[in-house]
Amino acid sequence: MELAGKQVLAFVDEEFEDLEMWYPVLRLREAGATVHIVGPKAATVYHGKYGVPLTTDYAFGDVRSEDYIGLYVPGGWAPDKLRRYADVLRLTQEFHAAAKPIAQICHAGWVLISAKIVSGYTMTSTPGIRDDLENAGAVWVDQEVVVDRNIISGRRPPDLPAFSKAFVDALTGFIG
Repeated sequence: MELAGKQVLAFVDEEFEDLEMWYPVLRLREAGATVHIVGPKAATVYHGKYGVPLTTDYAFGDVRSEDYIGLYVPGGWAPDKLRRYADVLRLTQEFHAAAKPIAQICHAGWVLISAKIVSGYTMTSTPGIRDDLENAGAVWVDQEVVVDRNIISGRRPPDLPAFSKAFVDALTGFIG
Protein backbone atom coordinates (compact mmCIF):
# COMPACT_ATOMS: atom_id res chain seq x y z
CA MET A 1 0.00 0.00 0.00
CA GLU A 2 2.67 2.42 -1.13
CA LEU A 3 0.17 5.30 -1.56
CA ALA A 4 -1.78 4.82 1.68
CA GLY A 5 -3.16 8.09 2.98
CA LYS A 6 -2.38 9.98 -0.25
CA GLN A 7 -4.89 11.62 -2.61
CA VAL A 8 -4.92 11.66 -6.41
CA LEU A 9 -7.19 13.81 -8.57
CA ALA A 10 -8.83 12.36 -11.71
CA PHE A 11 -10.68 14.48 -14.26
CA VAL A 12 -13.85 13.23 -15.94
CA ASP A 13 -16.44 14.39 -18.44
CA GLU A 14 -18.83 12.62 -20.78
CA GLU A 15 -17.41 10.02 -23.18
CA PHE A 16 -14.25 9.16 -21.25
CA GLU A 17 -12.65 5.94 -22.44
CA ASP A 18 -14.03 3.41 -19.96
CA LEU A 19 -10.92 1.25 -19.56
CA GLU A 20 -8.61 4.23 -19.50
CA MET A 21 -10.55 5.66 -16.58
CA TRP A 22 -11.25 2.57 -14.53
CA TYR A 23 -7.99 0.61 -14.85
CA PRO A 24 -5.70 3.36 -13.45
CA VAL A 25 -8.25 4.42 -10.82
CA LEU A 26 -8.55 0.85 -9.55
CA ARG A 27 -4.78 0.39 -9.63
CA LEU A 28 -4.28 3.62 -7.63
CA ARG A 29 -6.88 2.49 -5.09
CA GLU A 30 -5.19 -0.89 -4.92
CA ALA A 31 -1.96 0.93 -4.02
CA GLY A 32 -3.81 2.66 -1.18
CA ALA A 33 -4.52 6.06 -2.74
CA THR A 34 -7.80 7.90 -2.38
CA VAL A 35 -8.86 8.93 -5.88
CA HIS A 36 -11.26 11.83 -6.17
CA ILE A 37 -13.22 11.94 -9.41
CA VAL A 38 -13.72 15.57 -10.44
CA GLY A 39 -15.92 16.87 -13.23
CA PRO A 40 -17.96 19.88 -14.29
CA LYS A 41 -20.51 19.18 -11.53
CA ALA A 42 -20.23 17.38 -8.19
CA ALA A 43 -22.30 14.28 -7.39
CA THR A 44 -23.16 13.86 -11.07
CA VAL A 45 -23.08 10.72 -13.19
CA TYR A 46 -20.92 10.83 -16.33
CA HIS A 47 -20.79 8.03 -18.88
CA GLY A 48 -17.91 6.44 -20.70
CA LYS A 49 -17.86 5.84 -24.45
CA TYR A 50 -19.26 2.37 -23.81
CA GLY A 51 -21.83 3.50 -21.26
CA VAL A 52 -20.06 2.71 -17.98
CA PRO A 53 -21.21 5.29 -15.40
CA LEU A 54 -19.00 7.17 -12.98
CA THR A 55 -20.15 9.61 -10.29
CA THR A 56 -18.08 12.67 -9.46
CA ASP A 57 -16.94 13.45 -5.95
CA TYR A 58 -16.40 17.15 -6.60
CA ALA A 59 -16.65 19.86 -9.26
CA PHE A 60 -13.46 21.31 -10.76
CA GLY A 61 -13.82 24.54 -8.80
CA ASP A 62 -14.23 22.69 -5.48
CA VAL A 63 -10.72 21.21 -5.32
CA ARG A 64 -7.24 22.55 -4.63
CA SER A 65 -4.14 21.09 -6.28
CA GLU A 66 -2.16 21.35 -3.05
CA ASP A 67 -4.41 18.66 -1.51
CA TYR A 68 -3.24 16.04 -4.02
CA ILE A 69 0.02 14.31 -4.94
CA GLY A 70 -0.87 13.70 -8.58
CA LEU A 71 -3.28 14.24 -11.44
CA TYR A 72 -4.79 11.70 -13.81
CA VAL A 73 -6.41 12.59 -17.15
CA PRO A 74 -8.10 9.69 -19.00
CA GLY A 75 -8.57 9.50 -22.74
CA GLY A 76 -11.60 9.06 -24.93
CA TRP A 77 -13.52 12.08 -26.15
CA ALA A 78 -13.68 13.65 -22.68
CA PRO A 79 -10.33 15.48 -23.05
CA ASP A 80 -11.75 17.56 -25.89
CA LYS A 81 -14.40 18.78 -23.45
CA LEU A 82 -12.10 19.02 -20.42
CA ARG A 83 -9.63 21.37 -22.08
CA ARG A 84 -12.37 24.00 -22.43
CA TYR A 85 -12.76 24.51 -18.67
CA ALA A 86 -10.63 27.26 -17.13
CA ASP A 87 -10.45 25.35 -13.81
CA VAL A 88 -9.11 22.23 -15.56
CA LEU A 89 -6.34 24.24 -17.19
CA ARG A 90 -5.56 26.08 -13.95
CA LEU A 91 -5.37 22.86 -11.94
CA THR A 92 -3.22 21.16 -14.60
CA GLN A 93 -0.83 24.13 -14.60
CA GLU A 94 -0.67 24.12 -10.79
CA PHE A 95 0.21 20.41 -10.67
CA HIS A 96 2.86 21.02 -13.29
CA ALA A 97 4.34 24.08 -11.54
CA ALA A 98 4.68 21.96 -8.38
CA ALA A 99 6.36 19.17 -10.42
CA LYS A 100 3.70 16.71 -9.24
CA PRO A 101 3.13 13.63 -11.41
CA ILE A 102 0.58 14.13 -14.19
CA ALA A 103 -0.51 11.02 -16.09
CA GLN A 104 -2.35 11.17 -19.39
CA ILE A 105 -3.25 8.54 -21.95
CA CYS A 106 -4.62 8.42 -25.48
CA HIS A 107 -6.35 11.75 -26.33
CA ALA A 108 -5.74 13.21 -22.85
CA GLY A 109 -2.68 15.01 -24.18
CA TRP A 110 -5.13 17.61 -25.48
CA VAL A 111 -5.63 18.83 -21.90
CA LEU A 112 -1.90 19.24 -21.34
CA ILE A 113 -1.53 20.95 -24.72
CA SER A 114 -4.27 23.45 -23.85
CA ALA A 115 -2.61 24.01 -20.45
CA LYS A 116 0.56 24.83 -22.41
CA ILE A 117 2.83 22.47 -20.46
CA VAL A 118 4.11 20.00 -23.09
CA SER A 119 6.83 22.00 -24.83
CA GLY A 120 10.19 20.27 -24.49
CA TYR A 121 8.73 17.01 -23.15
CA THR A 122 9.02 13.61 -24.79
CA MET A 123 5.56 12.04 -24.83
CA THR A 124 3.39 9.40 -26.40
CA SER A 125 -0.33 9.27 -27.16
CA THR A 126 -2.74 7.79 -29.60
CA PRO A 127 -1.25 8.50 -33.06
CA GLY A 128 -4.31 10.65 -33.78
CA ILE A 129 -2.97 13.54 -31.70
CA ARG A 130 0.71 13.14 -32.58
CA ASP A 131 0.64 16.29 -34.73
CA ASP A 132 -1.08 18.25 -31.95
CA LEU A 133 1.63 17.29 -29.43
CA GLU A 134 4.43 18.03 -31.88
CA ASN A 135 2.88 21.37 -32.87
CA ALA A 136 2.74 22.25 -29.15
CA GLY A 137 6.48 21.56 -28.82
CA ALA A 138 6.57 17.98 -27.52
CA VAL A 139 8.72 15.22 -28.99
CA TRP A 140 6.37 12.34 -29.85
CA VAL A 141 7.48 8.69 -29.65
CA ASP A 142 5.58 5.47 -30.28
CA GLN A 143 6.03 3.62 -26.96
CA GLU A 144 3.57 2.04 -24.52
CA VAL A 145 4.53 4.48 -21.78
CA VAL A 146 6.87 7.47 -21.55
CA VAL A 147 8.01 9.14 -18.35
CA ASP A 148 9.63 12.53 -18.82
CA ARG A 149 10.15 14.36 -15.56
CA ASN A 150 6.66 14.71 -14.03
CA ILE A 151 4.60 13.76 -17.10
CA ILE A 152 3.65 10.12 -17.63
CA SER A 153 2.04 9.41 -21.00
CA GLY A 154 0.50 6.32 -22.56
CA ARG A 155 -0.94 5.40 -25.95
CA ARG A 156 -4.09 3.29 -25.56
CA PRO A 157 -5.87 0.57 -23.50
CA PRO A 158 -3.45 -2.32 -24.25
CA ASP A 159 -0.71 -0.22 -22.63
CA LEU A 160 -2.62 0.29 -19.36
CA PRO A 161 -0.60 -2.20 -17.25
CA ALA A 162 2.75 -0.51 -17.99
CA PHE A 163 1.20 2.97 -17.92
CA SER A 164 -0.53 2.46 -14.56
CA LYS A 165 2.61 0.97 -13.01
CA ALA A 166 4.66 3.93 -14.21
CA PHE A 167 2.14 6.35 -12.68
CA VAL A 168 2.11 4.55 -9.31
CA ASP A 169 5.93 4.46 -9.37
CA ALA A 170 6.09 8.20 -10.15
CA LEU A 171 3.68 9.00 -7.31
CA THR A 172 5.64 6.80 -4.92
CA GLY A 173 8.87 8.51 -5.98
CA PHE A 174 7.29 11.93 -5.51
CA ILE A 175 6.30 11.23 -1.91
CA GLY A 176 9.31 9.06 -1.08
